[in-house]
Amino acid sequence: MIPREVLKRIRRIEITTSRIVTDVFSGQYHSVFKGRGMEFDEVRPYEPGDEIRSIDWNVTARTGLPYVKKFVEERELTVMLLLDMSASSFFGTAGRLKSELAAELCAVLAFSAIRNNDKVGLIIFTDRIEKFVPPRKGLRHVLRVVREALYFKPQGKNTDINAALLYLSRVTTRRTVAFIISDFFAPDFKKKLAVANKRHDLIAITITDPAEQSLEDVGILMLDDPETGESFMIDTSDKRLRENYAERNKKRQEEKKYLFRSSGVDLIDVRTDIPYTMSLMKFFRVREKRRN
Repeated sequence: MIPREVLKRIRRIEITTSRIVTDVFSGQYHSVFKGRGMEFDEVRPYEPGDEIRSIDWNVTARTGLPYVKKFVEERELTVMLLLDMSASSFFGTAGRLKSELAAELCAVLAFSAIRNNDKVGLIIFTDRIEKFVPPRKGLRHVLRVVREALYFKPQGKNTDINAALLYLSRVTTRRTVAFIISDFFAPDFKKKLAVANKRHDLIAITITDPAEQSLEDVGILMLDDPETGESFMIDTSDKRLRENYAERNKKRQEEKKYLFRSSGVDLIDVRTDIPYTMSLMKFFRVREKRRN
């Protein structure tokens, strides 16, 4: 039995994200993702004007008459959500945790998928695969995805992007639209990212808190690294320390953007202190413009 307060929160998420899907992304999801691939339909006799490369040589050899393969535009997509629930996601200084924002993003994408009659699945990961929800259609299924994204309790603390991408390839037999939602504080994953993007339409959503980019002058701070458990003290009144911190994080952000760009993976930057609808709208506009 799901507790009443859990059901209330899921219902609030459903109402909020459904409104966003209706008001903001109406039509754009379909125009960006639909018809991106072609699937085999049937073979038919060759007709003058057909392309030579469409000939089905096996059927032609078997029958003694030329046949061509007929393809139709894919109408149904499978959307996979790869959700990072490592310890660093349970951090936030702008009124919400990164994990809460990630769960809401999962809800927006899941509701967008079912509105377009697509399947949606979920992979929750840390330094291991924590949970797999196979892709299916329907509101009831999406509400399960949202519930898992909101309330699943992971066992691992660290982040293994490579393991998540390998698992995606093992559990999917066809090309998917795969959103990987993470802060991407993880060891090198460039090679697996590029390989996965050749098979799937991979989109990275990176979630950042403002405190991970710059420090305010608030005196002595005791900090804990949630993934390693290490504790350390810093003096934020030190101007040079704040400048070095900001510069290191700026460099890390630039390296991250270059990694995704060089791997051919689209990137959506989302922050806990800025409405995510702006970032998603920018992504959809760029994708739509690229297609046209």
